[in-house]
Amino acid sequence: MKKLLITAWLLTCLAATKAQDIAPYGALPTKAQLEWQDLENYMFIVFGPNTFTDKEWGDGKEDPKVFNPTQLDARQWARTAKEAGMKAIIFVAKHHDGFVLYPSKYSNHTVRESAWKDGKGDVMREIADACKVYGLKFGVYLSPWDRNHPDYGTPYYNQVYANMLNEVYTAYGPVFEQWFDGANGEGPNGKKQQYDWEFYNQTVYHNQPGTVIFSDIGPGCRWVGNEDGIAGKTNWSTLNTKGCNPGSKPADILNKGEEDGAAWVPAESDVSIRPGWFYSPSTDTSLKSVNKLMDIYYGSVGRNSNLLLSVPPDRRGLIPAQDSLRLMEFRRMREQVFKKNLALKAKVTASSSRNNLKPASLVDGEVATYWASPDTALTPVIDLNFKKAVTFNRLLLQEYIALGQRVKSFKVEVLDNGQYKEIANETTIGHKRILLLPDTKTKAVRITITGAKACPVLSEVQLFNAPKS
Repeated sequence: MKKLLITAWLLTCLAATKAQDIAPYGALPTKAQLEWQDLENYMFIVFGPNTFTDKEWGDGKEDPKVFNPTQLDARQWARTAKEAGMKAIIFVAKHHDGFVLYPSKYSNHTVRESAWKDGKGDVMREIADACKVYGLKFGVYLSPWDRNHPDYGTPYYNQVYANMLNEVYTAYGPVFEQWFDGANGEGPNGKKQQYDWEFYNQTVYHNQPGTVIFSDIGPGCRWVGNEDGIAGKTNWSTLNTKGCNPGSKPADILNKGEEDGAAWVPAESDVSIRPGWFYSPSTDTSLKSVNKLMDIYYGSVGRNSNLLLSVPPDRRGLIPAQDSLRLMEFRRMREQVFKKNLALKAKVTASSSRNNLKPASLVDGEVATYWASPDTALTPVIDLNFKKAVTFNRLLLQEYIALGQRVKSFKVEVLDNGQYKEIANETTIGHKRILLLPDTKTKAVRITITGAKACPVLSEVQLFNAPKS
């Protein structure tokens, strides 16, 4: 029996080795970037003096004592994120006003000078610990712009800012994403800092090499070019960044990426559940509807991007009940849409397959398994056939991006009265692509890759029949 088990194990290893002969194509994601992409949907906590002054951008002149939440509960934030189906929180530790939500040694405009907990509190410590309790990854937004610090606008400020990064990365545990905002300056006659981005990046990597760094141009992930949460219908995870600084790439390029870009810099789509980033009593009745949030989800996660959704705490230091309820409704809607994968019932064939990578891997519900065509077959056809007709209106596709992003274009057809009828013609896939389609009843679905940079490598094809909103 032992010999049989060893033989079976060896055969499995040989088969896996044979399947792994696919040459990677182009820029590739790191292990940290792959893990980041799998998070897909996480929360932005935007909180500070602006919450109490009803401003979006503070001027740094506010009295720090204005920051005095009466019931601050970071575990409520983390619990809400967890129950909303999110996997991480990015916390705004310092916005442009320069107010630091932990007692930094390098600023006199912090929670230490506030009225909250008589200056003995540390919001960052509370949320970092809360994320651990609820199994969430913890990320940090630390604005380089500082409208309060006296050294801002001088060469020395770069060291001050790096010192703050060192505080964050040595005292608050693992940080999965560092969010660098490129905002700079105080008007035509105000201070303007020459940011040393390379110094900042190296400070982060020195402390935690696996952190994914966000900015206009990465290097870990990029801004999607708008604050609406919507990525381009064509969205490459690659970008040309050599010689570029944040702010140098046009928004339309950030929105769709650059085909054959030399660096792997996937998109992150940021948006708020409210009209503004910070809480304001005036927006209590202006939350985005569930349908709007679903549109954003399809336009971000469904277009090869991650979704960063701001859910700002109120002046108590709590996520308001209506915001929490909307998040639960949003999760319930997603669960209803993606509850039943109709493709699991399909018999899958392909016009050509590579070695022992079987088309059945496309409908096994496992993103770690994949199918690929031979190197010479750049336009393969995948057929899903059903014994009984199925009705669907959502199609989900995933590439195995560990080997690069390859698909340039594809079309979808369905069997209708003995003939194949085209119902969609799209461009990129990437980590995940979700198509919204009309209700379609058929016994056969055909997916044709119409353009590829190298042999397509796909991990999933899924079909769903979303309920009417």
